[in-house]
Amino acid sequence: MEFGTEWRKVREFLNGNRHTLGASASALYPELPRVEDTPLLTRPEWIPGTPLPLESIRLRWNPRPAPPAVTGPDEGLPPGHRTYAEAIEALAPPAVFEDRPTYRLLDADLTGAAPSLAFGPATYFDALNVGEAAAHELAAGVAMGRPAGTEPPLRRRVGDPRDLSRRTAALAITTLTVTRSGSYLLHWRDPAKVAHAGGLHQVVPVGVFQPVRGGRGGPGGDTADLDLWRCMVREFGEELLGMAEDYEPGFDQEAWPLHRALSAARADGRLTVRCLGLGVDPLTFAVDVLTVAVFDDTAFGELFGGLVPVNAEGRITRAPFDGTAPSPVQPAGAAALRLAWRHRAALGIAVRSGRAP
Repeated sequence: MEFGTEWRKVREFLNGNRHTLGASASALYPELPRVEDTPLLTRPEWIPGTPLPLESIRLRWNPRPAPPAVTGPDEGLPPGHRTYAEAIEALAPPAVFEDRPTYRLLDADLTGAAPSLAFGPATYFDALNVGEAAAHELAAGVAMGRPAGTEPPLRRRVGDPRDLSRRTAALAITTLTVTRSGSYLLHWRDPAKVAHAGGLHQVVPVGVFQPVRGGRGGPGGDTADLDLWRCMVREFGEELLGMAEDYEPGFDQEAWPLHRALSAARADGRLTVRCLGLGVDPLTFAVDVLTVAVFDDTAFGELFGGLVPVNAEGRITRAPFDGTAPSPVQPAGAAALRLAWRHRAALGIAVRSGRAP
């Protein structure tokens, strides 16, 4: 079989079996702590005892961090392709696939007196070239009948997935959007549209933490848009209202009606935004900061009356916040649901009868 065809078949197998492959990947790290009882890997200093107000987290910037030890696989790429991203683009391109500047997570502590996240410069493909390649490598081994528990070469080079110095870790902001009366938004990620986590359920919105594209960041260069809330607002617009990811040259987010409306809702208490913790997906090494946005029902209706049922990455529905979780679901989504359920009283969410996830 021609190598490119074989590679594409493994990619298809990966996209069709991410849930079971995730369980196989999780089994390779039996000694590492998880978020609640989910597969999401974490550190003690990554999970605060109580939900943190988003504005209490300090973001630090390092313009020249040490380069990562691992940047991609040494073998297994189709001939003529230097990186995993190049292979995807040529052989199995999803509808949404573009390299963009992003923020590399360097360090995190969410439990100390001054919670903080540290970042440096990177691009989206820097992270994908390791994480998706490691998932592909594992999928190839499973497809070929490699014995369970065998650690593939790239994964062995990465080592502890929680070690942020070993690779470029592009942070995603995973937001559970829930109303005070007890319903939340659920996203099914279409594998034909996305390069990461296709075929799985997820909370919404979720997006890579990155600067605005096309807009006016203001002074400060790469740090001008280093703001979790600003990124979350754009994801609300893109994933819930179907807005485009490209913004007009000179775009001023502070003057954008959606930004002003969501910020006003936060200021007057109709919307509260909290950070629940941080974790790493064992299959793809994706790193997610887990947040929850709790809306008054009236405010949610006013802001998202135009909620789209289908967006550029999949399908959106509403689900009861009743202590259950969908299946199959991304580890970060399951973790956000479980942590929000644990803290439901502090978050002011009414719940319906059900069991804890």
